[in-house]
Amino acid sequence: MAGRRFVPKKRGGRSFASPLKMNEEEMEKFIAELKAKAARKEDYRERSLAIHGWICAKCGREFDASNLHLLTVHHKDGNHLNNPPDGSNWENLCIYCHEDEHTRFQLGDYLQGK
Repeated sequence: MAGRRFVPKKRGGRSFASPLKMNEEEMEKFIAELKAKAARKEDYRERSLAIHGWICAKCGREFDASNLHLLTVHHKDGNHLNNPPDGSNWENLCIYCHEDEHTRFQLGDYLQGK
């Protein structure tokens, strides 16, 4: 294993210059995009919690107001922009089940040299 090291995948999306090197217009645009992303995220999370309830769809753990931050929304098709109003692309998963959902094949792929 001496020759292998973990290199994270680059995510798509818009890249910006360092905030210290942005002019005022670029900075305003950057902040507006961040706010828009945050609003979309909160919107579908609140809708998913209302539709599917405060329970993990995988392990069945129930949540209350004190630990609701540990319940996340998983997009079944992997597309975070696919947010149908009926919630058919979402399932609420606790952070542990959500992590498992996204990493379950990584160890097998690694061991097989993929």
